[in-house]
Amino acid sequence: MCSHPVLVQPSGLRFDAPAGTSVLLAAQAAGIKLPSSCRNGTCRACMCLMLDGSIVYGIEWPGLSRDEKEEGWILPCVAQATSALEIQAPGAALIETAPPAVRPLTGARR
Repeated sequence: MCSHPVLVQPSGLRFDAPAGTSVLLAAQAAGIKLPSSCRNGTCRACMCLMLDGSIVYGIEWPGLSRDEKEEGWILPCVAQATSALEIQAPGAALIETAPPAVRPLTGARR
């Protein structure tokens, strides 16, 4: 399966986006959290700027205006990489895995 490298600015985080997978899901699979909410291209919570590369959308009409598209804005929740990408997503961060909760032993209960 073909995949495309994605560089996230300004954090410098990197991940690979497999063909046919949204940029958002590829980031999450790599342990990177991008801002998101609806995951279907309507809420615009994930909107970020594509600095370089190309994408296609998995839906017919993503929630962006023509002007926004021309300026390079994309919706990673429904965008699929078709080349190497560089995106600007200031809210990107590594997904923190919380350690399991540990309860102190306090003795037997009756």
